[in-house]
Amino acid sequence: MKSKLSLMLTAALLALSAFSYGQAGDDVKKAADDTGKATKSVATKTAHATKKAAVKTGDATEKVADKTGDATKTAAKDTGKGVKKGTKAVGHEVKKGAEKTGDEMK
Repeated sequence: MKSKLSLMLTAALLALSAFSYGQAGDDVKKAADDTGKATKSVATKTAHATKKAAVKTGDATEKVADKTGDATKTAAKDTGKGVKKGTKAVGHEVKKGAEKTGDEMK
């Protein structure tokens, strides 16, 4: 009777141990699944934020390029006006000089 009781206790302890290990295995699997889901969620959010930042950077670059183009166009016009005025003034002075030279030659 004592050996039957010992065998039953041993079997019960083995069953309890097996159940505990099985439960621990399930807990580890659930934790791994939860970690995987959390990682996927964070990766998705990071990708979305990165995409948004890239779009904003592209928009900002485009605006800067437009402003630079406008400023260059304005500067070119201003330069052209300045060159035109300068050329006109030089031409006028050359004409006056030529007229004086012509008068003195008479």
